[in-house]
Amino acid sequence: MNYPWIDDYLLKKKGVTKDLKQEWNWIRYMVGEKLFCAVCLDENDKPYYITLKLSPEHGDAMRQMYPDVIPGYYMNKVHWNSVRADGQVPEEVMKKMLDEAYTLVLSGLTKKKQAEIRESM
Repeated sequence: MNYPWIDDYLLKKKGVTKDLKQEWNWIRYMVGEKLFCAVCLDENDKPYYITLKLSPEHGDAMRQMYPDVIPGYYMNKVHWNSVRADGQVPEEVMKKMLDEAYTLVLSGLTKKKQAEIRESM
């Protein structure tokens, strides 16, 4: 995988939890119990897609700029995008996409839940 730093990067964000959804073989990253990113694993537990939520406009722009960004794998194709784990999306671009995914989902939570997360840790 070209993005081995993802786990550390995402877990440093306030309120982020992760689990393994065994029936899908996905490592899921959530904020406020809402999914914002998943690392999809193959039958050998090797990452093949990183699926994340983006605004429709940004997701469309990323798909046009980078062949390794495709509509969300097994997800809503408007709001979710998948990046090939062995792809060539630059690290800084990937970090910005992950930041947006986190922010989008966090901002969709109730004001009370957002405040709890911001005050935690």
